[in-house]
Amino acid sequence: MPISLQKGQKVDLTKTNPGLTKICIGLGWDVNKYDGGSAFDLDTAAFLLGENGKVREQGDFVFYGNLNHSSGAVTHLGDNLTGEGEGDDEQIMIDLSKVPADVQRIAFTATIYDPEVRKQNFGQVSNAYIRVVDSANNTELIRYDLGEDFSIETAVVVGELYRNGSEWKFNAIGSGFQGGLAALCGNYGIDVA
Repeated sequence: MPISLQKGQKVDLTKTNPGLTKICIGLGWDVNKYDGGSAFDLDTAAFLLGENGKVREQGDFVFYGNLNHSSGAVTHLGDNLTGEGEGDDEQIMIDLSKVPADVQRIAFTATIYDPEVRKQNFGQVSNAYIRVVDSANNTELIRYDLGEDFSIETAVVVGELYRNGSEWKFNAIGSGFQGGLAALCGNYGIDVA
């Protein structure tokens, strides 16, 4: 049975799962029924962060426009334009053994595509979650359900993997941002111009 986390909780990943190297980060959500007329397009991304909490280079931002990190450590499996259906809406594969030594954290985010034009925010999204799955046996190890904490935010830092000595841990963050992807990128040192 997976460990179910609350916002702000941290849990060990590799110490309790010796030999774990390949994991799948699955993110999913449902859209509340409302009269806006536009489809919801949520986008997930991974930011590989150095000691200073910023990317080391632009390529450390893995998303629908850059699906593979140069190290081979992070692979985004592609953009789901609607969020329809059951299970994960988007997935990011991680090979912990390939993460560059100077990457301390990998932050996982979700943003709403074109939120101003479509008049959308995370208050209209429900049942959002992130889960960590052991790719070797498809076992769900960790799950964090975001709950309904958001109203006007258009971007969310959902959770992160981080190094603790030689081990990896997971932190359930659930922190919202206004300003969508541009605000998130600015926070992590990505030049969005």
